[in-house]
Amino acid sequence: MRLGALFAETAAVHDTAASFPFDNFARLSEAGLLSLRTPRAFGGAGAGLREAAAVIGAIAYGEPATALILAMQYIQHAGIARSQRWPAHLKERVARDAVAGVSLINALRVEPELGSPARGGLPATTAVRDGDTWRLSGHKIYSTGVPILAWYVVWAKTDDANPRVGMFLVPKGLRGTRVVETWDHLGLRASGSHDVIFDQVTIPIDHAVDIRLPAEWTPDDMLQQHAENGVFLSALYNGVAKAGRDWLLGFLNDRVPANLGKPLSSLPRVQEAVGAIEILLTTNDRLIDGFAADLDAGIARPATDAHIIKSVVTNNAVQALETAMSLTGNHGLTRKNPLERHYRDVLCGRIHTPQDDTVKLNLGRAALAVKP
Repeated sequence: MRLGALFAETAAVHDTAASFPFDNFARLSEAGLLSLRTPRAFGGAGAGLREAAAVIGAIAYGEPATALILAMQYIQHAGIARSQRWPAHLKERVARDAVAGVSLINALRVEPELGSPARGGLPATTAVRDGDTWRLSGHKIYSTGVPILAWYVVWAKTDDANPRVGMFLVPKGLRGTRVVETWDHLGLRASGSHDVIFDQVTIPIDHAVDIRLPAEWTPDDMLQQHAENGVFLSALYNGVAKAGRDWLLGFLNDRVPANLGKPLSSLPRVQEAVGAIEILLTTNDRLIDGFAADLDAGIARPATDAHIIKSVVTNNAVQALETAMSLTGNHGLTRKNPLERHYRDVLCGRIHTPQDDTVKLNLGRAALAVKP
C-alpha cells in the first residue's frame, strides 16, 4: 500500500524521538481509511474484517504504531455499530466525526493498580451521579493514541453500594482531564500510549453508554471484539515481521564478505533459514485471512480461535525476526538498520491481550473440564 511505504520514510524518526505521527493520520483521513469500518448509513465504508486486516498489515509494514491506533479505531467503530445500548445520537456523532475528519476513538481501560481488566477486578476509576451529569475521576495508563484521540471510552465503576461497571464516553479536552506523557517503551514508541488523569470530569448523563452490574457482563458481550482484536493484532505484527524479512533479503543479497567472495544469500544454510521464515509468515497469512473471511461470511467461531491465532501469529512473527537476527549478527542490532527497530516492535505482540499464559491456561482448563 502506498501509505505504508510513505509512513516508513519517517518511522525511524518517530521511533528515535518517541514522537507522535500526526501527519500519518491526516493522510489516513484523506484516504477515507479512518472510517473504513464505520457504517455506510453514516457515510463510512462499512468494510469487512478481511479488508480492514489487510489495511492494518500494510500500514504496520511501514509504521506499526500508526497501525495499532488505526486498529483500535476499527474495533471501537465496529463495536459501537453493533451495540444495542449506546444512545443513537452518540453512535451517529462518533461515526460522522470519523467520516468528516481526523477524529479517533479508543478505550481507556488499564489502570496502575488494576492492570488489564481482562484479568479481572473492578476499576478504581469511578463515576459519581450528580443530577443530570456524571463526575468521573481516575487514572488510566497505556492509553494508546491519546495525543490524537477525540473520544475516550473510559472503563469505570459507579459509586453505588452495588456498583455498576462499564463504558463512559468522554470527549477530549474537558476540564479536569490531564494527559501525562509517560510512554517510553522498548517498541511501538510512536503510539503515544500515555497516562490520562480524570479529576472530577463532568459528562452528560447519557454518556454512560453501557454500564451494568458486573455479573451482567458475559463473555458473549465481548465475543466479536475479541475476534477482531485477535485478527488486527495478528495482521499488525505479521506486517512488522514482513518488513523485517524484506530488509533481511536485501541485506543477504547485497552482503559479500571478503572471505566468502559471494553474497550471503548463496549459502545453503542461509537459504534454509530464509525458507523457515517464509513458512512462518505464510502460515500467518493463511491464519489471518482465513479467520477474517469466516467472520465476514457470518461463520460463527469461538473467541478461543481468535486467541489461538493471535498467539500463534505473534510468536511466529517474533521467531521470524529472531531468525533474521541470527543471520545478520551485529548488523541486525545496529540502530541505523531497521531490523533492530522491527525486532523491538514485534516483541510487543507478546504483551498485548490476550497473553500466551492466559490463552494456554483457558484452553487447558476447557480441555480438562476444570473450572477456574
